[in-house]
Amino acid sequence: MTTCLRISIVDYPGALQSAVHGLKEIFLFANNIMAEEESELTFSVCIVQPDHLASSTHNGQVVILPPSAEGDYYLQPHSSLLQYLHQAHQEGAILCSACAGAFLLARAGVLDGRVVTTHWQFADKFRAAFPHTTLESESLLINGGDIISAGGLMSWVDLGLEIVAQYAKPHIMRKLGKFLIVDTGKREQRYYESFLPKFDHGNKAILQVQHHIQAHYHQPMTIPHLASQACMSDRTFLRQFTQATTLKPTQYLQRVRVQKACELLETTTQSFEHIALSVGYEDANSFRKVFLKVIGLCPSAFRARFV
Repeated sequence: MTTCLRISIVDYPGALQSAVHGLKEIFLFANNIMAEEESELTFSVCIVQPDHLASSTHNGQVVILPPSAEGDYYLQPHSSLLQYLHQAHQEGAILCSACAGAFLLARAGVLDGRVVTTHWQFADKFRAAFPHTTLESESLLINGGDIISAGGLMSWVDLGLEIVAQYAKPHIMRKLGKFLIVDTGKREQRYYESFLPKFDHGNKAILQVQHHIQAHYHQPMTIPHLASQACMSDRTFLRQFTQATTLKPTQYLQRVRVQKACELLETTTQSFEHIALSVGYEDANSFRKVFLKVIGLCPSAFRARFV
């Protein structure tokens, strides 16, 4: 006897259309593979509009919010969509988001106390708006059982594969990945993240220190040295720098150096030892550990993936 899993893809204003229709096609392709495998599962997929949710006869057991391509609907959604999401969750539906779709789940009030991900460029905005939700923006995908979130703009592909893997057998997902020619191995969003410092915090003294770091990151730097640049005591500087940038000075300097190293790994053939020296580390092994901690890949693996 065939089991039908109902999937609703919400085509809200500004939603990325390649994701809306691409997700539907992923599940249709999965149906073809499951038919070949004589699986007892099939996906029933429907694209729904927020204005028609109340009259829709397709109540999704899985509800997917794709990324946003334009506009700010994901920041100011209609109350009807939020009510639909909240009620669907209360009735046992699995809620899924990709990229900015996480904002819609948070607005619906289903993410308090939960752990999710979204696009790394939205991280600060999300944390400020939803302090009761734990954001792990370095993760590409987080499966919390009843809530599944994916990070980047194209992470809807990973989300679709995750749903196939969860409800069909894992080998169905791998076979689908091979058919689509997409990577089904473990990835993290931080592999692709660029460090974009906050410069618009309004603290002019800290901003001057940031400019100093950007220009002289390859030189030795200590807290007293940086504090003197801001004309502050060490303690005051530590407090104000962390408050303005959300990072401690040592963490900030590490991120700047790692970002420079990533650029050199991608654009030159220099050895990592030479790169480490050029960004301010005399001990390449020490910097290799920092690089792995921040990026999630060792330098050679990073270069192999992106060059």
